[in-house]
Amino acid sequence: MRGAKSATWVAGAIIVAMAATACGGGKDNAGGSSSKSDGIVSMEIGEPQNGLVPSNTYETEGGEVVHALFVGLTKLDADNKIVDDMAQSIETTDSKVWTIKLKPGYTFHNGEKVTAKSFVDAWNYGANQDNAQQTNALFSHIDGYADLNPGEGKKPKTDKLSGLQAVDDSTLKVTLTAPFSAFKAQLSFNAFFPLPEAFFKDPKGFGEAPIGNGPYEMKGKVKHNESISVVKFDKFPEASKYAVKGINFKVYSNADTAYRDLQGGSIDIDDSIPTSGLATYKQDLGDRAIDESDSGVGYIGFPLKYNKAFQNPDLRKAISMSIDRKTIADKIFLGSRMPADDFISPIIPGYRQGACGDACTLNPTEAKKLYQESGGLPGDTLEIGYNADGDHKAWIEAVANQIQTNLGIKVTAKPFEQFQTILNDLDAKKYSGGFRMGWNMDYPNMENYLRPIFSKDAIANGSNYAGYTNPEFEKLLAAGDKAATDADAQKEYHAADDILLKEMPYIPVYFYKLNAGYSDKLSAVKIAGGNVLWDTVKLA
Repeated sequence: MRGAKSATWVAGAIIVAMAATACGGGKDNAGGSSSKSDGIVSMEIGEPQNGLVPSNTYETEGGEVVHALFVGLTKLDADNKIVDDMAQSIETTDSKVWTIKLKPGYTFHNGEKVTAKSFVDAWNYGANQDNAQQTNALFSHIDGYADLNPGEGKKPKTDKLSGLQAVDDSTLKVTLTAPFSAFKAQLSFNAFFPLPEAFFKDPKGFGEAPIGNGPYEMKGKVKHNESISVVKFDKFPEASKYAVKGINFKVYSNADTAYRDLQGGSIDIDDSIPTSGLATYKQDLGDRAIDESDSGVGYIGFPLKYNKAFQNPDLRKAISMSIDRKTIADKIFLGSRMPADDFISPIIPGYRQGACGDACTLNPTEAKKLYQESGGLPGDTLEIGYNADGDHKAWIEAVANQIQTNLGIKVTAKPFEQFQTILNDLDAKKYSGGFRMGWNMDYPNMENYLRPIFSKDAIANGSNYAGYTNPEFEKLLAAGDKAATDADAQKEYHAADDILLKEMPYIPVYFYKLNAGYSDKLSAVKIAGGNVLWDTVKLA
């Protein structure tokens, strides 16, 4: 969900899953770095929005921990490519009916065997609207989803997706409502992780001390606003590939503090170097600095559904045209961002350079003219909310100043203490101003930058905090899903993207780059899809 650390909002975008970092952490040494010989590694995160349940984790802070505790059917490798994980094989002849065979030998941390039923039960829970899981909309391709999601005020007809079948312990059959060629890629996201029987007895308690099936298991419970500790699960089938014996996820509320702790050796991994460190972090860290392309997109969003002041697309376009993206990327972020010119990240197949055109190009004269023609905002005032636990103050204030100067209106920046606070307030329709958002891919496909953020289904069960709807957009998404080839799918998704570029429910401001670093306790770290790949982390 940190930068766009979300898929999610950053949850992706972490949402997505984009939240923060910083100081808050342990009252003792539990969250700090240990000696080089003990194999325990510490990493900064922000406070997760929810309990650590895979289907209810749609931001990057909780996602980072969940990906250490669980494994799914597929995963992203170090090159951001989809590869099989727990799946021994995934086969389909029509992209509608999928047969998945599981590798043997996987158990949950309590000893329970991971079977096809473990996936079926978890997906049924995640897809049921009564359970209000953040990732609910990701299950919408599976047959029977509509019966579990009849809408607000209505009860589901069943608690099981008709498209799921555990043929036997090692065989899972999935039938979709229509062909969806990106399904295998989608399975890499944590919404599709399995769950043990213990989860269903106490979902809330499980979120405080989850029982996963991955390379690390919980050490005690979540220490809110302090730390989350995990230790290596020796019975994991590929445990020998993991050099790190344990991880202390240290919760920060200030990105500058986290980076100072990295420099001082109090933490070992900082996956979001703050603005204050960008000018010097490569010199500070040497070959321990990471500077790579990333999948995230940073936005300014609007609560269109319940604040009529933002409902004119020309108003939103005027605001977009008043923003100097190049200055934000080059001056505020010191080259660690790129000006956004599409809703699709440049590292994703289907990205079109310059697709946004005039709407993403600074033009104060035309912007002010369009603003006035649109009727403007009440009192000519605009507020932009942002999470203060992430490194967003400088760029949000810079954008606010640009809009104020170029449109001749009053613009203020409003800090929220934590990322989860602004997400919760948007969910509850308690905040009606503009807001900072960021999205990091769940899986490498154009569709993942469209449906989870802007579809109708994602309003109640996803990350559509704008409340944006457009019937033609929905039709084009469906057409892209059913396309027989990747080229045909991209054609339909491009048309859907064009609608967003015209209507601007969010304003794309910049594309993320991965600016991270690690301590001299480590000799190698790889981050993909917004998460550390712990089998790539090597001790010095």
